[in-house]
Amino acid sequence: MGSERGNLASTPSPIIPILTTLVLLSGFVTARPLQGNQSSWKKKPNVVLVVCDSFDGRLTFHPENETVALPFISRMRSRGSLFLNAYTNSPICCPSRAAMWSGLFTHLTESWNNFKGLDPNYTTWIDLMDKQGYYTQKYGKLDYTSGHHSLSNRVEAWTRTVDFLLEQEARPVAKLINNKTHVRVMEKDWATTDEAATWIRNKGENLTQPFVLYLGLNLPHPYPSPSSGEDYGASTFLTSTYWLQRVKYEAIKIPKWSSFSEMHPVDYYSSYTKNCTGTFTEKEIRSIRAHYYAMCAETDAMLGEIISALNETRLLQNTYVIFTSDHGELAMEHRQFYKMSMYEASSHVPLLLMGPNIKPQLISSVVSLVDIYPTMLADIVVTLLSDIAEIPIPKNLSGFSLMPLALKNTVDKVPSRVEHSPWVLSEYHGCDVNSSTYMLRTDNWKYIAYGDGHSVFPQLFDLSADPDELTDIAAKFPAITQSLNKMLFSIIDYPRVSVSVEQYNKQQFINWKQSLGQNYSDTIANLRWHEDWKKNPKMYEHAIDRWIKSNSGKTSIESQD
Repeated sequence: MGSERGNLASTPSPIIPILTTLVLLSGFVTARPLQGNQSSWKKKPNVVLVVCDSFDGRLTFHPENETVALPFISRMRSRGSLFLNAYTNSPICCPSRAAMWSGLFTHLTESWNNFKGLDPNYTTWIDLMDKQGYYTQKYGKLDYTSGHHSLSNRVEAWTRTVDFLLEQEARPVAKLINNKTHVRVMEKDWATTDEAATWIRNKGENLTQPFVLYLGLNLPHPYPSPSSGEDYGASTFLTSTYWLQRVKYEAIKIPKWSSFSEMHPVDYYSSYTKNCTGTFTEKEIRSIRAHYYAMCAETDAMLGEIISALNETRLLQNTYVIFTSDHGELAMEHRQFYKMSMYEASSHVPLLLMGPNIKPQLISSVVSLVDIYPTMLADIVVTLLSDIAEIPIPKNLSGFSLMPLALKNTVDKVPSRVEHSPWVLSEYHGCDVNSSTYMLRTDNWKYIAYGDGHSVFPQLFDLSADPDELTDIAAKFPAITQSLNKMLFSIIDYPRVSVSVEQYNKQQFINWKQSLGQNYSDTIANLRWHEDWKKNPKMYEHAIDRWIKSNSGKTSIESQD
């Protein structure tokens, strides 16, 4: 079901809407009211944002896009701006979306895992657009507030630094519906897309004010795998022959894997917990990747339904359309599936923007999802502001507007807070990774730091020479490594953040354990890691006890003892 709000929709007709001009004062946008005509609303562009889940951004440009036909993404690319280096600010659903909806980095909102996101009452950019007179409509997956996801997800995230290694996910598999006419594989997403397209035709076309339409999709996220136990995991790459025939098998690249002895210790932990350390044939890997690409093709078709509805109603030429994803999908790169990694397949997201006066171009600047917020408010809304006065736009946002990069003509560029930074930050603090992880992406470099910056060695990749990230050159270039670490530290005091996350994890686990009383041992044994846990439950419980008593990340309870 969708949710809709529209200030002007409920305004009595005798009341004339107020148009505004803007004054930029001390980093805030303030509006001064002017009398206007309601008919002028029709001239203001609308905004449509389509956000999918787990879409590898490299598929939107050469050479990765040779593997699968994505006609509507290609249409957006030919008519608008494609950001070649767009990244998630946290490669997992809820924290990534929290960053996008708040415009703030993960550590600033303390959206540590898939259970801890924004407060349900948090004021997002769409809330401000609603207050500024836009008619707002949301459909589908939002997933940026606290309280979602399974108990297993929470416990696995809390205990990620405990000294044990347990399989948590089901083994990744490909599953085919052998039917060349079966189009709607992800029925839930199609139903949501239908609702959004119908709204455009029945409601959006007839509005006298500009609108903002949000559509959140689950695809191409893998499907649930019941074999993994409590609340399942999601390791099944499911599609039909209809979509699979859009994939060019001969173009599918089989990723190279490092030997276990050569793997970074955090990568090995992730590979093990994701059930990927077993033997996989080349046929299995190719099939998983092909099915994933087919799921991306189905996602593209849903985007196409929205674009088609806008085109049919003649709204397309007056609408900004943005397509992106919360994170990518490893699809067996680096001996992993899912996300939760700073490698390109997981952290690189699609980002395309088309609409009035948007230049058809490829933009190489590094950008990230926190840029969505200021793009909406600092440029799209500020230049099209409606009838609201004294609505401030925060000056402390982590992101920067994308509009100066995307607009056709210099004279059409609106005032931007500051020029976009030459770097982006991503961080991860959730399950399947046994250390807080921080990525700094700038120029050709990707620098990845862990935890306290000392206990786990960092990684450095030159993406221009090593796009597959197979050769860590941190030790080979110590001066560059130190310089990038200094830059990262100037952006975020990451050792301190890592301690804060560990304190949070311990406190949350202690609270949960105490709430269970005598049911604790049985409950923890039957989470998704149940197969490994039940081989030696006492050993694993003792490991947790030692972790709770350790000095790192001391909890408030222990501090009082």
